[in-house]
Amino acid sequence: MKPQDVRISAHILPGLSVTTSALPLRLRFLAMLPRLWRHRLPMAGLVVGVLLALIVIDRIAIHATRTIVLEDIREEAAAAADLRVAMLRSEIEKQRTLPVVLAQDPDVHRALMDPTGNAAPALNAKLEALAAATRASVIYLMTPQGHTIAASNHRLASSFVGSNYSFRPYFQRAMQEGQAEHFALGTVSHQPGLYLAQKVSDKGRVLGVIVVKTEFHGVEADWRRQNEPTFITDDRDIVLVSSVPQWRFHTTRPIPAEQKAALRTSLQFGDAPLNLLPITARPDDTVEATVPPARNARTFMDVRTGIPTTSWTLHVLAPVAPTLPLAEATIHVLILLGGVLFLGGGAVYLGRRQRLSHERRRGQLARRHLEARVESRTAELQVANAQLRTEMAARRSAREAADALQDELVQASKLAMLGQIAASVAHEVNQPVAAIRAFSDNAQTFLQRGHAQAAQENLQTIGALTERIGAITSELRAFSRKAPREVSTVSVQEVMDGALLLVGHRLRLQNVALTVNMPAQPLRVKSDRIRLEQVLVNLFQNAMEALANQQDARITLTAQALGTEVRITFADNGPGLSAAVLDALFTPFTTTKPTGLGLGLVICHDIIAECGGRLEARNEGGAIFTMILPGAE
Repeated sequence: MKPQDVRISAHILPGLSVTTSALPLRLRFLAMLPRLWRHRLPMAGLVVGVLLALIVIDRIAIHATRTIVLEDIREEAAAAADLRVAMLRSEIEKQRTLPVVLAQDPDVHRALMDPTGNAAPALNAKLEALAAATRASVIYLMTPQGHTIAASNHRLASSFVGSNYSFRPYFQRAMQEGQAEHFALGTVSHQPGLYLAQKVSDKGRVLGVIVVKTEFHGVEADWRRQNEPTFITDDRDIVLVSSVPQWRFHTTRPIPAEQKAALRTSLQFGDAPLNLLPITARPDDTVEATVPPARNARTFMDVRTGIPTTSWTLHVLAPVAPTLPLAEATIHVLILLGGVLFLGGGAVYLGRRQRLSHERRRGQLARRHLEARVESRTAELQVANAQLRTEMAARRSAREAADALQDELVQASKLAMLGQIAASVAHEVNQPVAAIRAFSDNAQTFLQRGHAQAAQENLQTIGALTERIGAITSELRAFSRKAPREVSTVSVQEVMDGALLLVGHRLRLQNVALTVNMPAQPLRVKSDRIRLEQVLVNLFQNAMEALANQQDARITLTAQALGTEVRITFADNGPGLSAAVLDALFTPFTTTKPTGLGLGLVICHDIIAECGGRLEARNEGGAIFTMILPGAE
């Protein structure tokens, strides 16, 4: 080898050195590969190890987070289910006492002992008032042969009077066992409900059966306002009551064909096909369900609880999204940021071993910059999460406060009107009280003279007068009660009668002529009866104040059906409303009264809006207010 040759150790093998100048170019590159591999191997190993660790940690963290989040969702849903069970049980227990009490009622016994006499038709009014007061769907009385002789729906075209229901299971079990409970679809109303039957006996003699049917439309409506689909199944896993109407009479498990045929023959569920619910169980204790009107399946936690004193089970489907996806995404981001931070730190550490002092300082700056970015991003996520929770809590509190304030304003408005109508109610009560005194004196005189028939007629008149007083006080209690918002099917005639019962005396005292125009066909609307009655009373109060000292004072009340809507027009022949007041009539604190607050018509407007309708006002020979409400069949 010549002296000018340069020898460079390539470390191809331990202890072996070659002169690179004596090698071709390709061999010289291959000789440098071990050195390059020695420098890159630690970094590659670190990256692979960190990635594997991140995958394992991510799986463990996601599993733990999912378990915790699902348990939180389960606990919240269980608390909601317990509350709904308590409310449902309270409603059922209230209705259970009704047939037991009616089975001891003397009027019921008289009607059954003489079905062809006058006692049965007279009992209709009593059952009708009792059904309205207890919110029962229908109350009816049957003979031992199953023939219906009195019913609370005797006024309707679908009246049960004259029908025979001896084929119904609740009638047969009540006759055999004394009482029965049976959930079924009505053969006349085609509405599902719980039938509570009680045998009526007198000294061991079976007189008949009294039945109370309660429906759960109000309960289902309350559930629909919640975020969790809710339904009730019986001991055969058939859905009886549901916040999703399309799920009613579906099943949570397949039912054998012979059992389906038996159920259809019994007419318990009509011609329902008893199909399976669109709910599929998952391995992690969650379910996939498609809830109409949505077409895509979502993940829920199915929380179940038994309903005491029944064989029913309540199901609450608590949605997993967005809580679980948000928690999993947060875990992914935190683990990714941690891995990035770790890799960055490892890269800096290895770089410090491979670089000179200025490169070491550069690595430290890069690490600090990366840490600052990670901390900043983490802080932003924490702030955003906290802000989201705060906003959700604030919106929830504001909504609850607004609802509570509106309820208090409605109640305050009713109580304010009660003071104004107190004199009217007192006069309405005093008249029958005075008549009762007179008839009772006459009855005593007739009894002394031996005129039993005349005394009995007087006593019957006294009974009718007491029912009149009961109707007045019942109307007054119902009007003053702070009832929850409950939109249901309401008779327009009943609402008008209730309002006139409260303001009738003042109309007569003020000599206001009242004209009521109602069609022959009964009108029914979707509303809250007490609140709609409050609107009418408020309009009567305003009209009578506007008509004070007017000689030809007149109020015209007209109700008519127009398509799917019902219009109730309230008109007076007073001075009407000024243009300024009319433009801002439904704005708070707009009033024509010196001492008024300007909230009465605002509350009326909100009550009509809650029922899905609207309240309009105009001048036409006086003030005219029009309530437009959705009609009900």
